Amino acid sequence: MFDSVRVRISLWYTGILALLLLSFSAGVYVVLWRNFMERADSVLRSVSSAVVSILGKELSENGLDDLAARDTVKALNFPENSIVIIDGAGDVLADRPFGSHRQFDWKGFQGLATGETRIENHASSAGGDPLRVAITHVSLPPMDRQYTILVSRSLTPLLGELAADRRILVIAVPLGALLAGAAGWFLARKSLAPVLAMSQQAHRIGVENLGERLHVTNPRDELGRLAATFNELLTRLSGAFQIQRRFMADASHELRTPISVVRTTASVILSKGSRAEEEYRNAMAVVESQARRLTRIVDDMLRLARADAGHVVLQSRLFHLDEMLLETVQAAVVLASQKEVAIEVSELSEGPFQGDEDLLRQMVMNLLDNAVKYTPPRGKIEVSLSSQNGSYAIRVADTGCGIPAAAQSHIFERFYRVEQGRSAASGAGLGLAIALWIAEIHSGSLELERSTPEGSVFRALLPRLPVT
Repeated sequence: MFDSVRVRISLWYTGILALLLLSFSAGVYVVLWRNFMERADSVLRSVSSAVVSILGKELSENGLDDLAARDTVKALNFPENSIVIIDGAGDVLADRPFGSHRQFDWKGFQGLATGETRIENHASSAGGDPLRVAITHVSLPPMDRQYTILVSRSLTPLLGELAADRRILVIAVPLGALLAGAAGWFLARKSLAPVLAMSQQAHRIGVENLGERLHVTNPRDELGRLAATFNELLTRLSGAFQIQRRFMADASHELRTPISVVRTTASVILSKGSRAEEEYRNAMAVVESQARRLTRIVDDMLRLARADAGHVVLQSRLFHLDEMLLETVQAAVVLASQKEVAIEVSELSEGPFQGDEDLLRQMVMNLLDNAVKYTPPRGKIEVSLSSQNGSYAIRVADTGCGIPAAAQSHIFERFYRVEQGRSAASGAGLGLAIALWIAEIHSGSLELERSTPEGSVFRALLPRLPVT
């Protein structure tokens, strides 16, 4: 049950609201208690002041303690309050109602400073109601005699009101928490209903129907943005699956062709019991050529697979790009000479660089190999190295037939080949993809700068990083 987000939200909501209600109820109860006590104390102080005032007046008229005290309590009629007047010797001079002095142990009220009033709770000695008592010690003319005046009232009505309020709070808090829990459950259910719907839709989406998308009710709220983000993820996944399918199909096609050639050649040779040595040599030459092609394709696929998995570690070291380009061009001249294609170095700036020299050498060789393949006999390839906006620019320009405009945006895709107007001896379509990856892992870029029917120019940009 607690695995449900709705249940947890409802419980948290109910618990927090219950805690708030309890705190609020306790605060209200304390405030009510203080207000009731302040009102009771205010009445007690007022009655005490009236007793002192009237007692002083009566003493000034007749001068007799007993008579003045009795006249004072007779003059005051407060049904909810009891009044006791005690002289300095501790004798009761008068009380109202009669016998109310028996509720107190007034001996304990002695020792107050003259003019001081103290209010405290007092339990009745007869086991009756609890009392709130105001004790006032005064000295009155004409003979400055000392008197202690006790004014009390029962706390039972006050405690009854507080008990009623307490009962209301005891009922209201659980009921409020229960209603809040039900409302929280309803709100959580309504709020998370789109999430549940998205979960059910996402559960139905698989490899077979990656084209489906989650329904977005309100693209401006949080759930709408979540659904839109998930749809973007599905779009990327769909694109990745399509690339994977195309990759597998192209790889199967590229691998099937040399294997088919090898099998056909072997079948033809084995179809007769005996053949001339020249036929065997020709057959082995075909097998060896196709084996080299298979090896190159497998090596390129393995390199790209490792790159995708992030398992390639750069062997970074300091070297010079110009020296690396010269060595790579010298190696490519052997391939170019077979087609009577000239390779020239038109510009070569000094280029200290820190990176993986072997990978960069392969990037340049892939570009040169690509240029040699698609440059007709007696054509020309130019290689240059220059500084450009804080980067090294390596350019490989050929005089081939160019790349059709519709194909230029796809030439760096894996296994993509432009067959129209190009040699049938083209490779597997992985060379430029690998070259692009090598440039990017060196924080650089590779692009087709231009391509016309008179030739193409590829440009690789490598950042001039601080040499360490």
